[in-house]
Amino acid sequence: MLYAILAYHVEETVASWTPEEDAAVMAGLLKVHEQLDKEGGLGPAARLGPTGQACTLRGPGAGVVIDGPFAETKEQLLGLYVLERETREEAIAVARDLRRVNPTAVYEIRPIMLYLPGEPFPVTEAPAGSGQG
Repeated sequence: MLYAILAYHVEETVASWTPEEDAAVMAGLLKVHEQLDKEGGLGPAARLGPTGQACTLRGPGAGVVIDGPFAETKEQLLGLYVLERETREEAIAVARDLRRVNPTAVYEIRPIMLYLPGEPFPVTEAPAGSGQG
């Protein structure tokens, strides 16, 4: 199963980090990334740009573009990971690994339901006898 882990944080806190503090957090996160990549279960991961550069499309029809994300909380979505794990509990364990090195972040875990018109759903588990999984 594919899962998205959405990384939330108070944007002002992240922006207040010195380059050294930011590099230390990123070094810790990269260790988790390297382990996941070694296991073959890490998909795209990204740190998103500042919310001041974000916009929201909402409303009926073609919608209206509004500056900013207009979240209901102080935490903003700052990045995401896409990874493959067999169970929700395994995905939560990865989020806990990430949180150990970035303890003030909040991580939201969601299953990904991917639909590409005209394409079959992706196979997210190894075929029997493949030695992978």
